[in-house]
Amino acid sequence: MNTFAPILVLGGIAFVFAVSSVAIAVLIGPRKFNRAKLQAYECGIEPLDGNIVVPLRFPIRYYVTAMLFIIFDIEIVFLYPWAVAFDGLGMFALVEMLLFMATVFVAYAYVWRRGGLNWD
Repeated sequence: MNTFAPILVLGGIAFVFAVSSVAIAVLIGPRKFNRAKLQAYECGIEPLDGNIVVPLRFPIRYYVTAMLFIIFDIEIVFLYPWAVAFDGLGMFALVEMLLFMATVFVAYAYVWRRGGLNWD
């Protein structure tokens, strides 16, 4: 139990901070509502009519951009701990990380050549 005490204290502090942040925002936040603030915001696309719900098709480029962000975000998640522990890992870890980065760059080059990064 003694080894888990700092983790529990940090979790308690995080919980208190989250609850107090929401409570303070509710108590002192502005309460002026208007029609524009109550409407749903859909990626900058204005609704055609406020009374009629018209399903719009979103361009696939939104999803491609999101997928690219996720791919490179995951790459950074793997690269950061590797960089921190680089001295103790040796040559095998260096080769493995270079192979990992090569596969990610191949995917990046593929998307680039297919025009996935061009926003028309």
